[in-house]
Amino acid sequence: MKRRDLVKAGLASMAMMPGRVRQAPEWSGWRVTGDRVTGWLKELSQFGANPEGGVSRVGFSDADVAGRAWIQPLFRQAGLETAIDPAGNIIGKRAGSDPSLKPLLFGSHIDSVLHGGNYDGDVGTLGALEVALTLSEHRYRNRHPLWVTLWCDEENGLTGSRGFLGHVSVKELGAPGRDGVPLADKIRKIGGDPTAMAGYRYEQGSIAGYVELHIEQGGILDRTGVKIGVVEGIVGIKSWDVTITGFANHAGTTPMAERKNALLAASELVLAVDRIVKRHPGRQVGTVGRLQVLPGAQNVIPGEVTLSIEIRDLAMPKLEALGQEILVAGEAIMRRQGTSWVATPRTTNVAALADPAVRGTIGEAAQALGLSTRSMPSGAGHDAQDLAAIGPMGMIFVPSVGGISHAPKEFTRPEDVTNGINVLLQTILRLDQK
Repeated sequence: MKRRDLVKAGLASMAMMPGRVRQAPEWSGWRVTGDRVTGWLKELSQFGANPEGGVSRVGFSDADVAGRAWIQPLFRQAGLETAIDPAGNIIGKRAGSDPSLKPLLFGSHIDSVLHGGNYDGDVGTLGALEVALTLSEHRYRNRHPLWVTLWCDEENGLTGSRGFLGHVSVKELGAPGRDGVPLADKIRKIGGDPTAMAGYRYEQGSIAGYVELHIEQGGILDRTGVKIGVVEGIVGIKSWDVTITGFANHAGTTPMAERKNALLAASELVLAVDRIVKRHPGRQVGTVGRLQVLPGAQNVIPGEVTLSIEIRDLAMPKLEALGQEILVAGEAIMRRQGTSWVATPRTTNVAALADPAVRGTIGEAAQALGLSTRSMPSGAGHDAQDLAAIGPMGMIFVPSVGGISHAPKEFTRPEDVTNGINVLLQTILRLDQK
């Protein structure tokens, strides 16, 4: 053997020795095309556009239907076999090379709140499609099946992801919404099949993992200059619809001591929620975001008030304790004001912790890209918290300028969008190889 051949053989042998740094895989240098996603975001913003610069693309609305029709060709462009599942979710699949492996899922939503922005959900969905297209352009042979998911109606109760898990009941499907239209009819409108939902569910352990890219919707990353948020968990949410009943009477002739003012009781309750939530250490939050006064006349003592109470935290035991404290305080307020009340619990969203291994992989991907990271909770609900019930879950946050979200001025810089999608790409590649 010639000397140069001996040297080559020795170097190859050394590269395989424990502790030696191995050559980075080819895919570690792959990057997404950020300008392409910037263009997609602009095109998608046309559906439900409002004069303020944002969108009102509420789930199941005509604007939502049009947006979904616009995005489906992008799934096919990315080389995904695409279909609408019974719950109305759009799912694009890329077959894996190892039939023994379970699918890796990544995606988000495109529906918005009324007078919302152009980045909430859109960045994660279009980012997932960009990842799939990048893999297709590089002719990557994935080991796991890769599924890009567009969940329907995220903003109004995680309808799509709950339907994916089989958590939407027949009763819920048949019940009219606030617009008077049953959920089953809405799902049919977007191409789903509510009659097939009873037997449609993905159980625990049926997926290899789920990763969702999302704007932070808060101001921590923007304020600190950190590029990537690695989500440690998604808060649980407990909420109630409250009706307070007093007695409507003449505002000029009813003495103050004889009044049963429902608005006065409601005002005390609003302050009690704020006081109780602030009393305890931690990152929990509480909000009364909706209040309606009846009969709503200047010269009539309010006889009825309806309002909402919502509390959020990563720890469910804390939420239970706070909720009980609020209910006890409410009872005392009603007795003092001579009013009565009914607090009806709404659907509880259970807190979901991100999988440590997925979190670590997101951190590794960001580090390899030279991006700073911060571990943080998600104060907003996401489809990812449902997916955590059936497999390892992780979330990637990118900065929201000024912490603005659910508003027309919601904005994430193009470079931050690109950073987030590159982290998603490298995370999926690492998870697929593992």
